[in-house]
Amino acid sequence: MINYHPSQRQLEQFVEGTCSPAWSLVISAHVDMCKYCQEEVKAITAQLSSEHLVAQSSEPLDDTLLNMMGDIMELDATNIDVIENVDELKRENFLELDGRRFELPRALSRFIDKTDSWSRLVGKLWQAPVDLGEAGKGHFIYMEKGGGVPEHTHRGNELTLVINGEFEDGHRCYDSGDFILMNQSNTHTPISTSEEGCLVFSFVEEPLHFTSGLARLLNPFSHLFFK
Repeated sequence: MINYHPSQRQLEQFVEGTCSPAWSLVISAHVDMCKYCQEEVKAITAQLSSEHLVAQSSEPLDDTLLNMMGDIMELDATNIDVIENVDELKRENFLELDGRRFELPRALSRFIDKTDSWSRLVGKLWQAPVDLGEAGKGHFIYMEKGGGVPEHTHRGNELTLVINGEFEDGHRCYDSGDFILMNQSNTHTPISTSEEGCLVFSFVEEPLHFTSGLARLLNPFSHLFFK
């Protein structure tokens, strides 16, 4: 069950196209997985479209004309979905690791060909960097059961989308589809305790800063792993 979503303002910025490419990608992938946010995005899109049309008109729009516009917008969206679904049939949307196949949301499946090979990090942690072009670099991260990232905080924003499985971080439990935003005010220790482990997609604006035990020795090198 999805419990954590982008804020209303973040969804509005996503629809307006005013958020950064990395934010747009992670929010788009969450929306692919979340029926609640799909409806929110439709509602925001319809509202912004109506406001734009009203602002461009010198005459008030009656209910009949507004209903006609709504029908046209719905038809256009349907046609776009059909085209995108045809493209999806041609696109591989599974990520593989050690014989396992993980289905990716549509927004992330576009980057499978730009994903490097998996490498094993400390403990039961795997990572595959993703070239996002102008947006920078993201990471697919897989935590085996009992695997996780040492306690850390952030110098910038960290965006995480849970793709498959679940994990906890000492504060909350996260499940498939959850959208997670962390920043310098957060310190946490992500770890997966489920049998199937957990696959996430993560984007960090600045390298992580480890805060506990021997992991602090990794700080001079954290940019090599998580940035």
